[in-house]
Amino acid sequence: MVTKKDIKFINSLKHKKFRHLNSSFIVEGKKSIAEFLDSDYELIKLFSVDCSIFNKIKNQIKIDKSLLRKISFLINPDDHLAIFKLSDAKPINNNNLIIALESIRDPGNLGTIIRTCEWFGIKDIICSMNSVDCYSPKVIQSAMGSVSRVNITYLDLDTYLKSTKTIKIGASLNGKSIYQHNKSLDNGIIVFGNEANGISSGLFKLMDFNLSIPRFQNNNFPESLNLASSVGIILGEIKRKSI
Repeated sequence: MVTKKDIKFINSLKHKKFRHLNSSFIVEGKKSIAEFLDSDYELIKLFSVDCSIFNKIKNQIKIDKSLLRKISFLINPDDHLAIFKLSDAKPINNNNLIIALESIRDPGNLGTIIRTCEWFGIKDIICSMNSVDCYSPKVIQSAMGSVSRVNITYLDLDTYLKSTKTIKIGASLNGKSIYQHNKSLDNGIIVFGNEANGISSGLFKLMDFNLSIPRFQNNNFPESLNLASSVGIILGEIKRKSI
């Protein structure tokens, strides 16, 4: 039976403060839930309209479809909503290629970036402390299960970049064309800045070199690419050169 306490708790997890206070977050949809169940994340509770789909899960509660619609964070909710425990922080592997994100604001962008990074074999993503929370329901939804497999670390990006000897590459409008960069990159940190302002001047000074995606239009429109698209283009070209 779904209690008022359950509903209140689920509603509280819309907010970052309560997600981290209670070390819990929401995953919705059969496919995403199945992927988190197959990972190191610990299931706290599963609410299902049809309990036969996950019939081996013991801590599963049947829920009415109309009630699920009310408590769901989605416009078109699936028949399943799960609460998982937040994962403990894992060490960053500096021997691999790493993506670092500064002041990312849009949950959809972050979710798509996480999913794109997994596609290209990126194991670690570093986010500045003021970036959107990767456990936000919108990030979880747009990442489509990839949060369960990509190691995402939040830290002081300035301090980290100053302390590491790993090569640092900035994604910038003023960098060398990614298509003219002929060296393969098996390791290093590629830094992407805020959607509106790019990499801050403080971090920009720490870059060993910068890469850009050239515009093939002769006019000056559009002014920029979507951040998630930029990550995909740069990673695709880097991986192509490593084949």
